[in-house]
Amino acid sequence: MTGPLSPLTVLDLSRVLAGPWCTQLLADLGATVVKVERPGTGDDTRAWGPPYLKDEQGRDTTEAAYYLCCNRGKLSVAVDFTTPDGQRIVRDLARQADVLVENFKVGGLAKYGLDYASLAPENPRLVYCSITGFGQDGPYADRAGYDFIIQGMSGFMSVTGERDDLPGGGPQKAGVAISDLMTGMYATVAIQAALAHRDRTGRGQWIDACLLDSAVAMMATMSHNYLVTGAPPGRLGNAHQNIVPYQAFACADGHLILAVGNDGQFARFCDVAHKSEWATDPRFAKNTDRVRNRDALVPMVADLVKTRTQKAWLDALEPLGIPCGPINTLDQVFADPQLVARGLRKDLPHPLAGTVPQVTLPLRFSATPPSYDRSPPLLGEHTASVLRERLGLADARIGELVARGVVQVRE
Repeated sequence: MTGPLSPLTVLDLSRVLAGPWCTQLLADLGATVVKVERPGTGDDTRAWGPPYLKDEQGRDTTEAAYYLCCNRGKLSVAVDFTTPDGQRIVRDLARQADVLVENFKVGGLAKYGLDYASLAPENPRLVYCSITGFGQDGPYADRAGYDFIIQGMSGFMSVTGERDDLPGGGPQKAGVAISDLMTGMYATVAIQAALAHRDRTGRGQWIDACLLDSAVAMMATMSHNYLVTGAPPGRLGNAHQNIVPYQAFACADGHLILAVGNDGQFARFCDVAHKSEWATDPRFAKNTDRVRNRDALVPMVADLVKTRTQKAWLDALEPLGIPCGPINTLDQVFADPQLVARGLRKDLPHPLAGTVPQVTLPLRFSATPPSYDRSPPLLGEHTASVLRERLGLADARIGELVARGVVQVRE
């Protein structure tokens, strides 16, 4: 491991997306991540398919694409910690760990002696991160958190989707589980901050991260539009609340995203569009005026954009520094020369399929580059090696634990 977090060991008791997204980021940055899973079934998302990864004969494997997206770089240890021996194994691993990440319901690990209060006395340096739907306190603390519900509760869906008075209008969720992903990102930042504090003080701490808080924090400008004015912003489809024109428009043969960010860009756009008079029209000359008069300007821009092809607009606008772009499908995304040049896709060796495609960490380090040397693990793939090398268990003892169903070993 060569990443900046290579000295660290992370014990991952999380599943589904928010926690595994966090721990995959830590693994990409070099941490050794030991993923604890239930024998027999493992992480729920292993079965969240189709699609499943195909083997070299084109048959479905046991590995769902959902699971594969967020478990790269980890060691899988299948342990039943509802049993006393399983609890002892996890506690011994936690005693050696720098970080523990879990996303059980509030208080769910206390009955197994795996909560922060139980583990901290044995390992005072442990940074323990709990990820829940609604946090460790408050009236909703005991509720299960699901991304779709959080997108609604956080206000995100109140500003996402077409205007209510237009065809197709109404609330719309994002196409990916944004509250899970953002919570994973926030948790990763919090863990590294807690590790920096530990470096100064020698003491770990407990981090309380949750989907609802993260989703509300992510609302950013929308929240402040409300907080400053007292008026909740509504849905504007692909339009921007504070900038005009800044949305998708239909071309003669597709769609164009036009993102005019300032008055100079608008004036250059007007020149390209052969509508220089718009740039001096008092209704449109300044962005403030364009926002107030969007209902007049946007239909005019829409009618104009329809008169040329997408390529014609891109070829005319990009050289002048006017922000614009196409709306790509994912096959177009991964064929895009910019993405190819950046190496965002990487295929890793996989024991069932030969290789497995991955999307790499979207960060570059000049001195400590991320390492991608381990594909998402099979269930229990590393149980024996971790118990042997980290806990010093003899093969006979591991065999006994396997026979009693405490652990699962991948042959």
